[in-house]
Amino acid sequence: MDAAKRFFKQALETAGSAPERVTTDGHGSYPRAIRETLGSDVLHRTSHYLNNILEQDHRGIKQRYYPMRSFGSFASASPFCRAFDEVRQFFRFRTTIGQSLSLAQQRDLFRQRLDTFHALVLGA
Repeated sequence: MDAAKRFFKQALETAGSAPERVTTDGHGSYPRAIRETLGSDVLHRTSHYLNNILEQDHRGIKQRYYPMRSFGSFASASPFCRAFDEVRQFFRFRTTIGQSLSLAQQRDLFRQRLDTFHALVLGA
């Protein structure tokens, strides 16, 4: 409950005003924290997926650790998540608005980055 209140208080300070609605995953501490921190006028929606950017951001990591049946401890999760995110960002294609890359160009970029990654790993 205290962590949820701190989170909403920090969000309120950052945004400057309370939002019209908040979407959470339905944890029991959120409704009270929202009422006490943001006010009773804020609409609270619960959904695991609806407009929940954090859930979408963690989707790639979840696909990796579900087969492992979760992590044994925070100490084992921390290096995995750090390395996974770094490798994911390394291979991610970035384009500007209006720019498109063909699949052949994407494949070539991926191969170049994979070769670079192999050289980095073997050199370490």
